[in-house]
Amino acid sequence: MNFKMQDKQNQLIERISDKHLIVCVDITQQFHVARAINYRGIIVGNSLTFEDSEVGFKRLLNWIRSLQEMKNLNAAILGWNQQVTIGRTYRNG
Repeated sequence: MNFKMQDKQNQLIERISDKHLIVCVDITQQFHVARAINYRGIIVGNSLTFEDSEVGFKRLLNWIRSLQEMKNLNAAILGWNQQVTIGRTYRNG
């Protein structure tokens, strides 16, 4: 079973293209930090520090969209490093 999970993960990684923005977010209790890279691992733009609030997550979404527009990217992959339990769920909208 572990082998199949690794195959699935590899298939997902192989689908990343030069049109993807990859965003990694370090989650803490009050403030979070996001960093964006391209498909080759090259840093795109400056990092973003934002609050754990609806306003903060809207800032994150706007930041992602602005980086995509600046670099002519049409897809994004978002990954989280959660260090504490967050009781809220944020969605586009």
